[in-house]
Amino acid sequence: MRILAIDLGKNNSVACDYEAPTDEHRFFSIQTTPKDMTKLIRKIAPDRVVIEISSQAGWVGDMVRSMNIDLQVANPNTEGWRWKKVKRKTDRDDALKLARLSSMNQLPLVHLPERRVRQWRSLIQYRQSLVSRRTTVKNHIRSILDRQALQMPAGKSGWSRARILWLRELAQPLDEASIDDLWRGELWEELEHLESLEASIKRIEAKLDELAASDDRVKTIKTVPGIGNRLSEMVVAVIDNPHRFKNSKQVGSYVGLTPRQFSSGQFDRQGGISGRGHNNLRKLLVEVSWLGLRHNPQMREIYERVLQGNKTRKKIAIVAVARHLLIWCWAMIRDGTTWDPSRHGTCHTKRNKAA
Repeated sequence: MRILAIDLGKNNSVACDYEAPTDEHRFFSIQTTPKDMTKLIRKIAPDRVVIEISSQAGWVGDMVRSMNIDLQVANPNTEGWRWKKVKRKTDRDDALKLARLSSMNQLPLVHLPERRVRQWRSLIQYRQSLVSRRTTVKNHIRSILDRQALQMPAGKSGWSRARILWLRELAQPLDEASIDDLWRGELWEELEHLESLEASIKRIEAKLDELAASDDRVKTIKTVPGIGNRLSEMVVAVIDNPHRFKNSKQVGSYVGLTPRQFSSGQFDRQGGISGRGHNNLRKLLVEVSWLGLRHNPQMREIYERVLQGNKTRKKIAIVAVARHLLIWCWAMIRDGTTWDPSRHGTCHTKRNKAA
């Protein structure tokens, strides 16, 4: 088998043309452009192209797939890939390691979605980043008021229309603020920033709602009591193809909701969750699980069962709910079925007694 392994760089890349049976190889240095990539791939005519996941991996993967060439995308964050106690690490070493591991079928792989799914994921992620920025701005506004011995109500009530108008009355354009009242100018800038972020988030959510309305998988997941567009769209976009997971354990592990395993000889115990995988989906699942306790009896039943009446187990219990919720959603989009408490709730809970 002829393998072309490419260590992608932002501007320049190093490729390794590798013959699997003989270990013969040669290197090429090229610019990371569609033109140079296409020229190299056509020149080598490989049976397989191997790349690492990166910001360039999307368009390179699309190009390789359009040529009907086998594509493998490596995950460099796994334990097996990490370089340990080596005296030399170069781009050529990376490319050769990619090729050799691929030839032995020992390369840790990652799923590379199609372009439309990547674009959808990117917009979802962008909304998440804007929401984080909005939280930062709100916290800064509270900090400005604290320094002036002014207080705002906690929670959402602090951002009501009346409160925003009150903040506007306190604020002043920075070029009009005196040196003793520069905080008013700072408050003005933050309010302008907050208004801009709110408008951007509304526009993005409108577009995401439009996309969700045209996706049957999102509609399917929304039949679960307590779940709306934001979690439904993220689950669908992250899972993408549900059939790439063999079982529910793989789904939970993919999002980092399965416990760490420590086993050696007669010693065998489980630790906290791995925390690997898609961080934003994991956080959103936990957030929705807390809300779902009020709307979904199946979530409440799992929570109370794992809690065992012990308040110190709240985090453990809500993680168990989040894991079950993810698995329910995966099973529904895999089977094309809507929410059925007797099937996705009670039955699944009985099959998974270990939280």
